[in-house]
Amino acid sequence: MTSRHFGAPLRLDGEVSGSQSLTPVTVAFATLGCKLNQYDTMEVRALLETEGFQTVPFEAPAQVYVINTCTVTARADYSDRQTIRRAVARNPDAVVVVTGCYAQTNPGAVAAIPGVDLVLGTPDRHALPGLLHEARKRARPLVRVSDVFAPRSYPAIPIRRYAPGHTRAFVKAQDGCQHRCSFCIVPFARGGSRSQPVETVIEQVETLVAAGYREVVLTGVDLGHYGWDQSPRTTLAMLTRRLLDVRGLSWLRLSSVLPAYFTEELVELIVAERRVCRHLHVPLQSGSDRVLRVMRRPYTVRMYRTLIERLASAIPDLGLGADVITGFPGETDADFEATEALVRALPFTYLHVFSYSDRRGTEAARGSAPRVPPDTIRRRTGRLRRLGADKQLAFRRAQIGREVDALVLEQRARESGSLVGLTDNYLELAFPGPDALMRGFARVRATALGGERLEGVLAVNG
Repeated sequence: MTSRHFGAPLRLDGEVSGSQSLTPVTVAFATLGCKLNQYDTMEVRALLETEGFQTVPFEAPAQVYVINTCTVTARADYSDRQTIRRAVARNPDAVVVVTGCYAQTNPGAVAAIPGVDLVLGTPDRHALPGLLHEARKRARPLVRVSDVFAPRSYPAIPIRRYAPGHTRAFVKAQDGCQHRCSFCIVPFARGGSRSQPVETVIEQVETLVAAGYREVVLTGVDLGHYGWDQSPRTTLAMLTRRLLDVRGLSWLRLSSVLPAYFTEELVELIVAERRVCRHLHVPLQSGSDRVLRVMRRPYTVRMYRTLIERLASAIPDLGLGADVITGFPGETDADFEATEALVRALPFTYLHVFSYSDRRGTEAARGSAPRVPPDTIRRRTGRLRRLGADKQLAFRRAQIGREVDALVLEQRARESGSLVGLTDNYLELAFPGPDALMRGFARVRATALGGERLEGVLAVNG
């Protein structure tokens, strides 16, 4: 029997055995990767808190640690392992639970990490409350990793409030992906595309708005595919229209959407409705049509360029991001130069640049295309990251002197103690002001560049 324990034997009905008084079991969470993972963690947290567990910061000693992992790159796997080891070191007697995409795709590697007690696949995380006691009685890790492609229904866990410090609310409308991009492990980690019913999403947004959240971020692995699996079929545009009817919702932000899903209806809605944030993330991956074909991406460079130019011309000061991969197998100097030229030509305001790494089980990892030397990948990644930083700086500089509305976050800037506001086009401003402004909107005038943020002051009428 493992030495890890909770202390008094806690029953899931909230009572303890014998005459011992009830002491809540403490649980800490760490989330790696995307916004969707953040939402999944909040679902698990809500489940455990309903059962009487008490959440504490991950930096604090806890009796249970839950690490929600990412596996999109080799670096993500490394970060997962480091986070797991930190939890074990923080309290060697704690029950350590690992879930998420790395746990799903490589459960053996996770279970082999000393100190791990329970490995849960992405379809299995909702079973955590019932497995904790079983996990702590075992000498070897308990592994529950189901087939992500097996037909099943996924419960919608209502979230009524996020952890302290979260000013914005995330709502998962869709999960999984029906594409099979040759480099991507995500479908093997999350399964096929599936959508939450419209009414379920609306109810979750209504609950969060009633709790005081002014902005909701709509998330999904392949958000643009929302509704294609529903009967009758619906669309992301239709869902967005329904959500804009939620009373009290000030801003609705869309997470990443592939270019092929920007229908005429969705584009017109984004352009016309100011409550849809002027911030779009449209994955690119490569500016070479040849590489896009080998990647099995569902768009061409021309399609992508036409969409971005249309959106940027129709939406003033659009915050525009993209994902780009460098060093894909077979990527030539000419392919990379085409990507760099396209990125330079389009009005991006930030970039997420990833160095290619083989993901076991993907077509690209099995392929025979020549691997790009690591030094070349690092050089190309550095060039694109510098280009992205230059574009971000130019975008922030262009805002100086303007007055903007900003959602004031709950946490002040660590270095200056100033309030921090987030604009609808995804810029942060630091400015002096009272705590009373937090979680609400403020009118702020940008006055100067300040590190990675703009500096500003409250507008006269703010």
